[in-house]
Amino acid sequence: MKRLTLDEARRVALTAQGFGRRQSLEEAVLRIGLLQIDFVNVLIPAHFLIPFSRIGPYDRAQLHSLVYRKYRFTEQWAHEASIVPVEHWPLLQHRRAAHRVRPYGFDSVLRKHAGYAEWVLEQIRARGPLAAEDLEPPPGVARKLHAVWMGMFPRAVLEAHFGRGLIACANRLPNYARSYDLPERIVPREYLETSIPVREQQHGLLRIAAAAHGVGTARDLADYHRMNIRDARERLREMTAAGELEEVIVDGWREPAFLPAGARIPHAHRGAALLSPFDPLVWFRPRAERLFGFEYRIEIYTPAAKRRWGYYVLPFLLNGQLVARVDLKADR
Repeated sequence: MKRLTLDEARRVALTAQGFGRRQSLEEAVLRIGLLQIDFVNVLIPAHFLIPFSRIGPYDRAQLHSLVYRKYRFTEQWAHEASIVPVEHWPLLQHRRAAHRVRPYGFDSVLRKHAGYAEWVLEQIRARGPLAAEDLEPPPGVARKLHAVWMGMFPRAVLEAHFGRGLIACANRLPNYARSYDLPERIVPREYLETSIPVREQQHGLLRIAAAAHGVGTARDLADYHRMNIRDARERLREMTAAGELEEVIVDGWREPAFLPAGARIPHAHRGAALLSPFDPLVWFRPRAERLFGFEYRIEIYTPAAKRRWGYYVLPFLLNGQLVARVDLKADR
């Protein structure tokens, strides 16, 4: 079994994630495979920072156009709420089928108001893209939902339909709210009408994860699209047996790792970048610790007195190592 030093594993991982490469914005996002969406208002929304960390300054309007005008990418539940290449739509079919409606318990509310839920779909079918603010709640139901991030009853219904694939994200408005439309008006027919077995969907997602990791354990790869670890281990065994992946040992790692077949070990990585807390390089914290020896948590929800690093801290990548933390809300 091939053995990699920890330094080699870091170089493979950074190259796979697109650091230090000359590439377009579209190429950078395709290489990563998904952008986790997060709108925490400290610097900029996290999904805007992730491409910047790889290619430097770019026109954010170009990313908006790629996702919401050209529909080269689309929004889906993937890692969490994410921007993914539109061709990944068939690979996430099983995720839509098993989507858990948010907030917890709202599925029973949907059943109670099934007529309203269908009316929402009819409105979109007849009127085109709609946002939550364009819809009224059913008679006798309060518009505002308390203590949940969705805020409004119509939005919760729209989000349930979105998670199940009955509607898709048509646009992000200036206030970052989604507008929704029918999938057939957004997703090309070749992807919308493609149906593949769940096993092959999982194979496809693990291929994306393996390419984006460069080298990763089963848990690393499973986490990329929030796949059940048992399913991931079985699919990875199949892909290794088929010669798609190579099982390797990384010095200091307790579990074996997987490397795409034929992958090369790149030269030393040079460069500097600030990373979003939701960057794929560090979002699975056990991997960040194992790969870089870098302990990191996002502490937005940690009481101030218990924070170790800060409210909103960006890891700093320098010449292939995570060497510092930048606290954007430090009060000096």
